Amino acid sequence: MSYDPTRLSNQPALTTASGTSWLIIGGLFSGIAIAVLIVLETVAPHGLAWGSIAAIVGLYAAMFIVRFTVASHRRRLRIIAACFLMIAFVGLGSVVTIAAASWAAL
Repeated sequence: MSYDPTRLSNQPALTTASGTSWLIIGGLFSGIAIAVLIVLETVAPHGLAWGSIAAIVGLYAAMFIVRFTVASHRRRLRIIAACFLMIAFVGLGSVVTIAAASWAAL
């Protein structure tokens, strides 16, 4: 099997990067998600926003820990990318759930 530079698993961001760029983007994305959830924390279901904020902070902390503890580049970057995607899913899922609950209350 020959090397295919267009395959997702062969992209430089997932094979050779140090992980610092993922931490920067993850921090920005986490900050935006947390800001939106803080605004929505007064909307029912109560507690969902705070739970989501805690999950996002935990996932970002996991990204940070993995960046400095996992030696293998490929494994480190895949775990960091997975944490980043989970931050996105938690943030989006929480906002959609809060919006659906608010919409149903109307």
